[in-house]
Parts: sequence; C-alpha cells; structure tokens
Amino acid sequence: MKKISVVTGASGFVGSHIVDKLLSEGHEVRCLLRSSSSTRWLDNKDVKIFNCGLFDEAALKPILKDADFLFHIAGVVKAKYEKDYIRGNVETTRVLLDVICEVNQDIQKVVIVSSLTACGPSLDGNPVNEETPEHPITRYGRSKLAQEQLAKKYMDRLPITIIRPPAVFGERDTEIYLFFKTYKQGLMGLIGLNKKRLSLVYVKDLVNGIFLAATSSNSNGQIYFIGTEQYYDWDQIGEVTRKAIGKKAYTIKIPHSIVYTVATSAQFFAVFSSKAATFNIEKARDFVQPAWTCDVSKAAKELGYRQTVSLEDGIKRTVEWYRAMKWL
Repeated sequence: MKKISVVTGASGFVGSHIVDKLLSEGHEVRCLLRSSSSTRWLDNKDVKIFNCGLFDEAALKPILKDADFLFHIAGVVKAKYEKDYIRGNVETTRVLLDVICEVNQDIQKVVIVSSLTACGPSLDGNPVNEETPEHPITRYGRSKLAQEQLAKKYMDRLPITIIRPPAVFGERDTEIYLFFKTYKQGLMGLIGLNKKRLSLVYVKDLVNGIFLAATSSNSNGQIYFIGTEQYYDWDQIGEVTRKAIGKKAYTIKIPHSIVYTVATSAQFFAVFSSKAATFNIEKARDFVQPAWTCDVSKAAKELGYRQTVSLEDGIKRTVEWYRAMKWL
C-alpha cells in the first residue's frame, strides 16, 4: 500500500522538489495550496491538489486523517507587519497540529521546515549547531523560532521533526536567482569590505535530508540543520558562478553604511505601498553579518545525511536550468 504524504507549500520552490522526491519514492501525494497558488511545478504530475489553504479545519480533517506523513513547508518570508509573519508561520502550524491531534495521532511523522534564521547568525565566527542558544535578528527569524517553540509543545503527542536549512539554491528558485541574473548582466556586489562566510544547500540535497528525517526512527522530537558540509565566501561562489556562466562579472564592494542607507530608503517608500519592501533594514542586518554558517554533524550522525552535490555541480545545474527556462 502506498504511503500517503501531505505537503504544504507544494507549489513553491522547496515544496515542489519535495513532491518530486515523494513521487519517486512511490508515495501518494496530497498538495495543500491556497486558491491563488500557481500549480506550474505540479502540472501533469500524479498528485491530488486541495485549494483549501491552512486555516480551514473542516477541509483539512479528511485530507490529514489517513496521512502517513505531513511535510509543512509553507510559510511567510516577507511581510509588512510582524503579525503577518506570526499568522503565516505560527498560526498555520497550530491549526495543522491541532487537526492532526484530533484525527490522526498515529501519523508516522510531521516534518516542519524552519530556517537557520530561527537560530541566528554565527557567533564569534563559529558555525551554529542544535545546541546554540537561539538569537534571531529579524521578525522572520523570530516567527520561525516561535513556530519551533509551538511545535515543541506538541512533541509529547506527535512525532515531530524540525529542519533548519540555510540559504537554498537550485532549479525553480526565484530568490538567489537574482544573484545569478545580476552576475550574468556583468555585476557582482559584495556587502562590506571583509569576506563573509555562509552555508548553502542545493535543493536536492536539502530534500534528501528532509526525507531522511521523515523516515528515521531517531528523529522524533529533534531539530536538524541540513546544509553543506563546507562553508563558502562570496569570492568562492563568484568564481564558481564565473565558470558556470562563462564570463567574469565586475565586482563592487558596498560598505555597510550604504547598505543601511539604501535599506532605510526602501523601507520608507514601502510605507506608501500595500506590499512589503523586498529590501529593508532587517534584510540589511542579515546581509552585514560576518557569517551565516551551520554545522550538519548531528544530521550526518543520526540520519546518515551527506552533501552529495558539490557547490560547483549544483551551481552548474542551476545555471543550465535557468538558461533552459530562458531566465538567463
């Protein structure tokens, strides 16, 4: 009998790759979407789509009642107000967990995808790990930490695992894509005068790590960082991108003061818009951190997780996909 997996955020970047992985593993996949969600990455795939959103408890009950797995990927990454982050990242999780407690306490696993930002940037240059005291520096990070804290309250009743990825890149991404697009246009901007280090994860490595966590008997009640086993600076990333794109971009180092000036201006003008600013003071605070790195040793030891795609191969595959889609 097929395992039944429910995926929230299934139409998005990471969610759609989770769907692909589950289909390849022979699962019946149910996709929870908003009515406004695009199904571009789900079209012509053997999935069941439910456009009920994440607040309709009556609609959620029959979808989750016989599910073996729930992969909660959906979330709010950009909002004007903190209450919108809380609604999109915490309250949706509360509804899902309440429904499962009511109709399906025998579920095999609930996997919640959080974020490195829930923990915060590296401290004293050292990668954070699962024992690092949380110190989020943005409203988004605080909302993801609140989501984790909520989930912990259900861990005595449900088999919950939390995944904290760093920055994710790969096919279908539209965020880090902007870096590749700008590079292709001949420009690479570096924030600050000193090198900054970061963890990255290619989307298919992340998805493999998520699936390992879902199917492991060791992961109940645990948090895992899933990322690269190496850390990179932007010079390294730029050199790999140069090889993948086939041209060198002109590098500009942007002082932190200018970053904050631009962010302040963008945030001011966003006051007069109904939409949140793409770049704001919190995003600037993210960018100026010396390091966003995380240690994946726990996932390697307990789940058997390994980075299988190198930075070079991951960026090459990503650039080739962007070109095939006419995005680059």
